[in-house]
Parts: sequence; structure tokens; C-alpha cells
Amino acid sequence: MSAEPRAWEGVLAHIEAGLVEGDLHPGDHLPAERTLAAELGVARSSVREAIRVLEAMGLVRTQTGSGPTAGAVIVALPVGGMQALMRLQVAASGFPVADVVSTRLILETAVAAELAERAEAVDLESAEHLLDAMDDVSLAREEFLTLDAQFHLQLAEESGNVVVAAMMAGLRTSIESYVLAAASGLTDWDGMAARLRAEHRAVVAAIAAGDASTARHRIHDHISGYYRDAALTAPIREPHQEPSW
Repeated sequence: MSAEPRAWEGVLAHIEAGLVEGDLHPGDHLPAERTLAAELGVARSSVREAIRVLEAMGLVRTQTGSGPTAGAVIVALPVGGMQALMRLQVAASGFPVADVVSTRLILETAVAAELAERAEAVDLESAEHLLDAMDDVSLAREEFLTLDAQFHLQLAEESGNVVVAAMMAGLRTSIESYVLAAASGLTDWDGMAARLRAEHRAVVAAIAAGDASTARHRIHDHISGYYRDAALTAPIREPHQEPSW
């Protein structure tokens, strides 16, 4: 089971693929908003959002007005770590869900344990703010799950391991897709949302208490339990060992 990505993410993936594969080069103009929207079957607002993200990354410059210099122009190509991250983002949409979940178990159990081991030096304020935001029962499923994904990414970023954080960021769209697909099929979303809130709080509590073993097991059960109870197909390949850094 898979969910359609948000429209602007599809536009972003299309442009990223052109950059990574060498079809787009510095100095090239992107097609006009209207043209790109028609080509990809999305609203022009989705094209604008994707270009805004690329501009924030320093890869595209936009110029208003008319003439040969107007529109969005490629000003740089992704290099080094950014290129690796973009390749992962482009590829992740095609990864089997079971493999994405298995990778999450490897990465996130290690993150939770490592954060707990140095609990006194870890700042969990940003993660807790996200959990507070998720307590709003008026949130739509999509809004709740966007915050959910950000919470997991925030923990990875708190680990201080830039490779793990980049991998989690690269997998984010794929993670959001399968999580949202599963949510759309749940008959009791309110019950699941309440459960996820409690599990998130329990993970943070174990980290704050410096209990690495409990933190590791709680996030493992949280990730694998959602996958199992949402009745997604294919078994998860459990990690053979618990990595640490």
C-alpha cells in the first residue's frame, strides 16, 4: 500500500531527478509555472512551493518580470552531502515499505539509546514542542502525521550524527507516504492518534530518564506496532544487531 505524495513534493522530486541525473545544468531555465503544472498535472501553487524549497537550498534563483532572465534559473548543482541526500530523496519513493521500516528500526533504536545514554546533555525542548502541537485533537490526519514525521526527524538531529539525520531526512517523504496510507485505512483514527501520542511521550520520558534499554525498546515497538496494526503488507526484516555510535 502506498499514498500519493503531496503535489509539491512530486514537483520537487521531478526537478531533483533532473539535477541529480544531469538533465538540468546551471544557467538552465525551468519551464514556466503554467507549463510545469500542466506537464505534471498539479496546481501552479504546488510548482511555486517546490521552487521555493529549491531556492532556499541555494539551487535555484527566481526573477520576477518578463524576458529572458525572468522565471526560475538553476544557479548551482547539489554537491557532496547535499547530492547524496537528494539522490536518496529521489530513490526513496520506490523503496519497499518493509525495507524503509527495517531501516527506521536500525536507525531510530540506535538514536533513542544514544540520546538516553547522554540524557543530561540532550535538549528535548524542540521534540516536546512538537508533541504539544500533536495534542491538538482538531488536527487533520495529514497535519498530525506531518508533525509525527518531524518529531522522529528531530530526535535524529538531536543525536548529532549528521549522516543519520541526513538519512532520516532523505527517507522522510517515503515514511510519510506509507504512514499516511496506513492511516487512511484505519477505522479508529482517534484511538490510534491517542496511542501514538502516548507512545511518543513514553519514548521521550525514557530518554530523559537516561534509560537506554527502555528508550530503544519503546521506539522499536512504536514503529513496528504501527506498521503491524495498520495491516501493511510484507514482513519486516528485524535488524540482527543494535548499532551504536
